[in-house]
Amino acid sequence: MTSVSATAHTLSKGQRLGALAFLLVAAALPAVSQPAAAGTEDARWDEIRSTLFGDREVRDGAGVIGLETPYRAMDAAVVPVDIRSLVAQTPDRFISKVYLVIDMNPSPVAAVFRFPGRQAWDGLSTRVRVNAYTHVRAIAETSDGGLFMASNFVKASGGCSAPSLKDPAAAETQRGKMKLLLPDQPRVGNPLIAQILIRHPNNSGLQFDQVSRQFIPADFVKTIEVSYQGEPLFSVDSDISISEDPSVRFNLVPEASGELSVRVTDSHGRQFEQSFDVAAASGPDAR
Repeated sequence: MTSVSATAHTLSKGQRLGALAFLLVAAALPAVSQPAAAGTEDARWDEIRSTLFGDREVRDGAGVIGLETPYRAMDAAVVPVDIRSLVAQTPDRFISKVYLVIDMNPSPVAAVFRFPGRQAWDGLSTRVRVNAYTHVRAIAETSDGGLFMASNFVKASGGCSAPSLKDPAAAETQRGKMKLLLPDQPRVGNPLIAQILIRHPNNSGLQFDQVSRQFIPADFVKTIEVSYQGEPLFSVDSDISISEDPSVRFNLVPEASGELSVRVTDSHGRQFEQSFDVAAASGPDAR
């Protein structure tokens, strides 16, 4: 196998992620659904860490970043992941990126969340595919360059090759449609949890079509950009490890009136954009 770390030194950051995904797909395919030996997973994480961060220290994330995942997943193709910021974020020091890594997946870097620091956040959630027993990691990068990691072990297998439950023709007509979920009574200045739902098959390239007897080509959401009142809120670089119909839950501090805009680009270069009116009432929370 070609060394991931050696390859990475000649590539840009974006190219590194692509090279990492390609090389680890090739390495993982023969045994993606089997529990990995501890030494195998340790070696995999060493490769991933070297590719992403070089020789930078990745410290224990206690008190900085929190991660919640099921120990045993009910559905390996839709595994909930909740990430929390445990540190106060200020303009002087804030979490600027969160790397979501699934060690034993064919494409281990499931997503990179980027925050410009204009609005503090304390939580985000998504749903992922897990292809073999593995550690799931959230690595926070702070604006001063520190790296802090939380990790959990998840028992699940076969998530990246699990077939879609939706009819392909029906799914195609819904591709790119979005929905924004908000609390019933948002209040000005009160942080709330919002959720974006994006219709997209997010084909992994490892799913098998029982009719054509061929693998379904990879076709997945690559980037999600979210802005509020014209200012970037966060963005996501994602990959095949994100579940079908991607979902992201995040913090939002609403104003009396405002527009939340979402732009999505997929691996075939399609772009989808949608804007949502977010109106919040003034005064105390009625609940």
